[in-house]
Amino acid sequence: MISAKTLFERAVKTHLEAQGLLDAVRERLDRLEADSTHSAESAQQQTALAARLERAAAAAAPQWLGAPWPVIGEQRFPLEHTARAGDPAMIRIGDAQPLPGVGFPVVVPFTGVGHIALDTDARDPAVAGLLRSVITRLVASFPAGQLRLLAVDGGALGAPLAPFHALVPAGVMNEPVSGLEEFRELLTEAEEQVKQVQAGLNPSPDVLVLVTAALPPNCGRGDLARLAALAHAGPAARVHLLLAGWGSRSRSSWDQAPPLERTTLVTSDPSSRGHFRVGDPPLESFGGEGRALNAAVSLDPAPPPGLIDELCRRVAAKAESDGKLVFDDLVPEKLWTQSSVDGLTTLIGRVGRGDALVSLDDQTPHWLVAGRTGSGKTVFLLDILYGLAARYSPDELALYLLDFKEGVSFSEFIPTEIDPTWVPHARTVGVESDREYGLAVLTELVREMSRRAAAMKKAGVTNLAQLRTSRPDVALPRVLTVIDEFHVLLKGTDDTAKRSVALLEEIARKGRSYGVHLIMASQSIAGIESLFTKGKSVFGQFGMRVALSGGGGILDTMNDAAAALPVGQIVLNDAAGVASANRRARFPDADAPSLHSLRHRMWEMRMPGSPPPAVFIGYAEYSVDEAPPPSRRVVGRRRKVALVGRQVDVGLSSAAFPLDSSPGRHLAVLGTSPVGADVLASAAISLAGQHAPGEATFHLVSLVGAVDEEVDQLESRLLRGGHQAGMLRLPDYPQLLRRLVDEPPKLMNPTYVFVYGADAATSTLKQKERGRAGIDDFRKLLREGPAAGVHFFGWWRGVRRLVDDLGLGGKDDVAGVVALNVKGNEVGSLIGRANLHWQPRHNRALLIDRHEDREELIVPFVSPGRYSEEFA
Repeated sequence: MISAKTLFERAVKTHLEAQGLLDAVRERLDRLEADSTHSAESAQQQTALAARLERAAAAAAPQWLGAPWPVIGEQRFPLEHTARAGDPAMIRIGDAQPLPGVGFPVVVPFTGVGHIALDTDARDPAVAGLLRSVITRLVASFPAGQLRLLAVDGGALGAPLAPFHALVPAGVMNEPVSGLEEFRELLTEAEEQVKQVQAGLNPSPDVLVLVTAALPPNCGRGDLARLAALAHAGPAARVHLLLAGWGSRSRSSWDQAPPLERTTLVTSDPSSRGHFRVGDPPLESFGGEGRALNAAVSLDPAPPPGLIDELCRRVAAKAESDGKLVFDDLVPEKLWTQSSVDGLTTLIGRVGRGDALVSLDDQTPHWLVAGRTGSGKTVFLLDILYGLAARYSPDELALYLLDFKEGVSFSEFIPTEIDPTWVPHARTVGVESDREYGLAVLTELVREMSRRAAAMKKAGVTNLAQLRTSRPDVALPRVLTVIDEFHVLLKGTDDTAKRSVALLEEIARKGRSYGVHLIMASQSIAGIESLFTKGKSVFGQFGMRVALSGGGGILDTMNDAAAALPVGQIVLNDAAGVASANRRARFPDADAPSLHSLRHRMWEMRMPGSPPPAVFIGYAEYSVDEAPPPSRRVVGRRRKVALVGRQVDVGLSSAAFPLDSSPGRHLAVLGTSPVGADVLASAAISLAGQHAPGEATFHLVSLVGAVDEEVDQLESRLLRGGHQAGMLRLPDYPQLLRRLVDEPPKLMNPTYVFVYGADAATSTLKQKERGRAGIDDFRKLLREGPAAGVHFFGWWRGVRRLVDDLGLGGKDDVAGVVALNVKGNEVGSLIGRANLHWQPRHNRALLIDRHEDREELIVPFVSPGRYSEEFA
C-alpha cells in the first residue's frame, strides 16, 4: 500500500512539473500579442496537467480528506476509514486556477506533519467556510476517540463553529472559548500533551487540533510565543494548529511575533478579491525558488449544513459508545492475584487511549486528592479502593477508611440492614466520623508501625518487603488509610488537631518503610491552622497529587491544569504538583450495580469466620443490650462496671465506669437532656447482668415525672432477672438514705441507688427530721458507702445543683461524671480542670473518671428511638 508520505512526494513533484510548464507558458505569452485566447496546444497541455494534478490530489488526500463538496455521507465513503493517529495525512483546502478554465485541487500536509494558518479570521465568509470544511474532513476521517478539537472563537463570532456543537457532549470538541484566560487554559492542555509525549508518559496520544475562528483580541506576545512553540514541537506529539487570524496587521503584538514552523500559511490575495495565496508546505516547496504556489486559490466552501449535522450526530454517538469508560473496565478478570510486597498498583482509567495506572509504593507512598463539591471526588476514591481490593487479597491489603463529611462515601464497605455483606479488606470504617475517632485511628496506625518495627528489628531487616520475605507464614498486608475531608480532622488549634498533625507527620515520614500508606482527600487544604507550621514537613511526603475540578490548590502555584476540568477527569501528578509532571486522565463512574456485584464476589471469597469491619457511624444510636464486654484492663479481677456508652475508638469498645470500695466510686450524670435517664438505665442493666439473681439490690428513685414510665419499665426488667428492685418517690428518698447509713448492707450483697432528677430533692434533703437532715446522710453515704458496697448513680440537670448537694469539700466524693449538654468550663470547675476541652453535641457525652485521670468521648447508650422521639 502506498504511504501518505510517498503520495505527498509525488504530489509535490507533480506541482513542480506544473510550475515548469506554467513558466514556459508565460514566456510564450510574453512573445504573443495581447489576446484573450490561447493556442490549442497550450490549452491541451494545461488541461492534461490539471488532470494529472487532480489524480495526484485524490491519491494524496483520499475520500473524506479530499473529496469536493457535497459528499453524500456514507453512501459514497464510509466514516473513519482514512486517517490514523500518528500517520501523516494531507487535506484539501481549495481549488487553484492558474489560467482561466484550467484548475486543480490544492491539498496540503496537516495531521502527522504540520499546521495550517490563515492571515484572515472567520469574519471572512471564505475563511469560515474553509474552517468548517477542514473540521468536517477531520471528524469524518479519524476513528472515534482518536481526534479531539480545542475550539477558540476569540471574536465571539459564534457561527463558524456552531454547526459542530453536537460534538461537545461526546468530548470530541470543547465548548468554544472566547476569553484570553480560557484560551490560555487550552494552550496549557496542548502543552501538557507535548510534555507527556516527550517524557514517555503517553506514547499513543490522541490527535489534538487547536482550532481558532479568531484569536482573543488581547492576545499578547507571550501567547503568540506559546503558539510558535507548539508549532515547533507539536507534530511529534500529535498536536496540530488550525489558526484563522494569524498575523493580523491590525495588532501591534504581531510586530515581534515568532514565525510558525511546519506551517502552511494561507494569505489573502489583495490583487484578486476572494482569492488566496498558499505558501510552501512544511519541509517542501511548490516552486524551485521556494516562492509558494504560483496560482490564485479559491478556498473550499463549507459542506452542506445537513451533511455537517448528520455527520456530527453519528460521530458523536460512536465516540460516546466507543469511548465510554465503565467501572468494570477497572476490575481484573481474576480477583486477588497480585502481591503487595513491593507496593500497590491499580488501574483508575485512561490517559488518552492508554491505561492510567497509579501506585502506592516507595516512590509515591502517600497521596493528596482535592476537588470541589460535585467534582467526582467520592467516585474517584471508590474507583481506587475497589480497584485495589479486586487485585489484592485481605492478606495483602488492609483498609482503614474515614469520612468526615455528612455523606456515605464508605457505606459501600460495611454491612447494612439491607445488605449484610462487606468488603473483607476493611478493618475499620468511619461514616460521618468524629475528630476523636480519626485521632484514634491514627493512634492505632502508629501502634501498628511500632509492632512492625519491632518485628523488623528482630528479623534484622529494614523494610516491609524484606520482612515479608523472611516471614512468609505471617500475613503482613499493606495498610491503606483513606481520610475524606481530612481538613475537618485538622482544623483549629485544639489538642485534637495538634495531636492529629503530629501523628500524621510520623506516619507520613515512616509509613513507607512499614507498608502504611495515606490518601488524604479534601475540597481544599486552605484554612487548616494546625498545618501553617507543619505544612512543608507533612505534605512534603505526599508526592502524588490528584486534582479534580477546583482542586488545583494541591498543585504547584504555577500549575492551573485543574482549573477547568470536567467531571470524570483528573490531573495526576507524581512530582508534588510541578506542571511538567501533569497527566490528564479520565475515570469512570463507580455505579452501584457493579460495586454490589464485586463486593459480593469478594465477600464470598473471604476467609470463613473473618469478622466484619469495626464501624463507627456518627449519627448511629447504641443500646446497652448490644454492648461488647469491657476490656480486662477496666474490669480487673473482681470489679463490677457500669456501662454507659461506646467509646469513640477503633472497635467502639464499651465505655465503662468501674466500681470498687474506694471512697467516691459514684457516678453523676449532668445535663438537661433526657438521655440522662437512658445512661442511668444502661448502668443498672449492665450491673444486673454481672450479678447472680438475688445477689444485688437496686433502688430506683424517680423524681422526674417525664421518666416515670421508663423507670417503671426498668424495675420490671430487674425483677424479671431475679434481682431485688423497687421504685421510690420523693417522700421515701430521705428514709432510704437514713437506712443505708444506719444499717449498711453487707459488702457481698451490694446496693445500687439510682436517682432520676437528684437536684429535685435538694430542698427536701435539707429539711431536718428529728434533728437530722437528709443531705448529711447523702454526703456521708458518698464518702463511706463504697466500702459497704453502696454505690450512687444520680442524674443532675445542672452542675451548680450537684455542687450544692455535695457541699464544701465534697467535690471529691463523686469520682465519675458523664457530661451531656453542659458546657466544658462548668464541668472543668467541678473537677478542677480549667482547660477542659468539651463542647456539648448531639449523641455525644464525655465520661470522666477522676481517680484514673481518664476523659473519654463516648456515644451514650440510649433507649431505642430516643432521638426520633426528641425530633418528632
